[in-house]
Amino acid sequence: MRVSVIGGSTVGEELYDQAREVGRLLAERGHEVVCGGRGGVMEAVARGATEAGGHTIGILPGADRGAANEYIETPIATGLGNARNALVVGNGDAAIAIDGSTGTLSEIALALDAGKPVAGLDTHDIAGVKAVETPQAALEYIESARQ
Repeated sequence: MRVSVIGGSTVGEELYDQAREVGRLLAERGHEVVCGGRGGVMEAVARGATEAGGHTIGILPGADRGAANEYIETPIATGLGNARNALVVGNGDAAIAIDGSTGTLSEIALALDAGKPVAGLDTHDIAGVKAVETPQAALEYIESARQ
């Protein structure tokens, strides 16, 4: 399964570590990671996946593939700014939201509108998002929801 991981572009150490763990677990279970390709949650999840031998795809807001963080295996430059959020969630079968602000909220809404399961780890508390406490619980939810 391809999983979109969405979240804050700047996060503290605890959330960074949780996102990195999400990436590691996704890779260990054979899932691909799609994210926005930049910093914060995006870097952490890509780092965790890369360290576990997984594949990472970064859908970037700008026109420069070189702007991706060092853990993105396949950078996709869009030149679309925040409109690229639709591509981030559109290319996943499920989503995991970690922290985040309005950009993450827009991605959650797009994923829910598309009928995709969304697990939320310390993120927006809205209808349709399954609040979870751990990276493991996030994976368990999206995997069971996609069966």
